[in-house]
Amino acid sequence: MTTNLGDKRAATGSLIGLALGDALGFPAEFNDVPSILAESGPWREMALPRPAVVSDDTQMTLAVGHAVRTAMDRGVLAPEHLERPLRAEFVAWYESPDNNRAPGNTCLRACALLKDEGRAWQDASQIDSKGCGANMRVAALGLAPGLSDEQRAGAAQLQAALTHGHPTALAASDLTARAVHLLAQGAEPDGLVGQLRSYARENRTRYHHSWLGDLWTRGQDATPEEFTARGWDECLEILDRLQEAVRTASPEADPCLATGAGWIAEEALATGLLCFLLFPGEPLFALRRAACSSGDSDSIACLTGAFAGAWLGADAWPTEWADRIEYGGDLLTLGALWDA
Repeated sequence: MTTNLGDKRAATGSLIGLALGDALGFPAEFNDVPSILAESGPWREMALPRPAVVSDDTQMTLAVGHAVRTAMDRGVLAPEHLERPLRAEFVAWYESPDNNRAPGNTCLRACALLKDEGRAWQDASQIDSKGCGANMRVAALGLAPGLSDEQRAGAAQLQAALTHGHPTALAASDLTARAVHLLAQGAEPDGLVGQLRSYARENRTRYHHSWLGDLWTRGQDATPEEFTARGWDECLEILDRLQEAVRTASPEADPCLATGAGWIAEEALATGLLCFLLFPGEPLFALRRAACSSGDSDSIACLTGAFAGAWLGADAWPTEWADRIEYGGDLLTLGALWDA
């Protein structure tokens, strides 16, 4: 089954879902599950905070979305069109007084280096980091219309690589954008993990030279193919764990126990997907399960919201929640543009 993104307003649903998950999980980040339950009550009844403030996850998602929009306004989405606006958006985020939401150290270090316009972005990239900051912001590339598989994959990896240069960060970002895209197009959740595993195997030794340049030479690998395979192999391993968890994990258990705490890119992807796949038709339960977790709760929940919103569309979210989310105007504007 496939559908047009605009039929269900998948882009709007995904972006709003991402921000709602972020706002729900942000107060729970760094807390264990008993502490979250003591503060919030039963996890199935978690309320959206007032005000519904988001973290750097939503801020950087908007940065990527605005950069992609700028690049596509200039013509075909290509490396030379995307790198400059991405860099400008990341530096603007870095310098903003609103960048006070516990941002990740990798993003801060890389963006400080990206301020030097004479520095190649590959020299700013943190080559050993595969933190979840690489893929918690990539949903826009699963939603932007009219992209080929090559454009989507290359751009997803490029936006990750500007800050997180580890090959697993690149692969996890590619997979996250792929999952959002498939769900927006109507792929059934039951077959999603299998589709992602096939995609990972097909791309295991594919290095996107035009998008990444000589990034691979900053690592310790002998060839670009060895560099990229290292990342895909770690993602394939976590997808195997996810496939087992979807079959066996209890919805009442902390999802991080099954697929990881989400501080690193491949675990954020897997645990965010697990929460969605446990409740594919109950998006608020999926968000609450993701937020009530012992790991990187806001990043896990923002990914869960992106997946659920892409599949179910904008009507998945209660108006009373969607109307209160921080940056709601920006999110709705971008979503409406891509749903049109």
